[in-house]
Amino acid sequence: MRTVFLAGGIASGKSTVARALEARGARRIDLDVLSREVCLPGSPTLDELAARFGDDVIDDRTGELRRDVLAQRAFVSDEETAALEAITHPAIFAALESRIEEQTSAPVCVVEVPLLDRALGYRRLADEVVCVVCPTPLRRERAVERGMDAEDFDRRDAQQPAQEYLEQHADTVFENEGSTEALMRQVDAWWTNVVKG
Repeated sequence: MRTVFLAGGIASGKSTVARALEARGARRIDLDVLSREVCLPGSPTLDELAARFGDDVIDDRTGELRRDVLAQRAFVSDEETAALEAITHPAIFAALESRIEEQTSAPVCVVEVPLLDRALGYRRLADEVVCVVCPTPLRRERAVERGMDAEDFDRRDAQQPAQEYLEQHADTVFENEGSTEALMRQVDAWWTNVVKG
């Protein structure tokens, strides 16, 4: 089985590519989903977050992580963000490694990676890094068309790796400036090369 880290900025088409690969027979793992799973009520990760950022990051009623409270404390400085990542990243990537090992029947396992710069420390888990790129103005336009506030897009995009970074660290780049059909032709060519090679 070939394991692929799939990255791309907001509204780049990364999820479209992930769904397309899944439809062709790949197994799909979303790191955002795993990051939520490792912080479920009663988890060691949640206990560590409470110890570091305050007991009130856990909802008294439900036992669930109050992500808004955590964000207010963890994203105030690089030091606090690093503290958050030191707690969550080992748990997320341990879960990822376990999940990859379970995917034995598919030819490809696609891991959706929201922030490639944070995942490169675990590059050993991937056989290939695939990035979907699209110019920022077009991504912004697409995001707004989907209902995202333009200022929210700008804030989030500023926290993500630049397109140049993605291209430098990718083994394969899908360019998504045109139609969905044009993007799918790139996906098909890659799939044929990797799976049928």
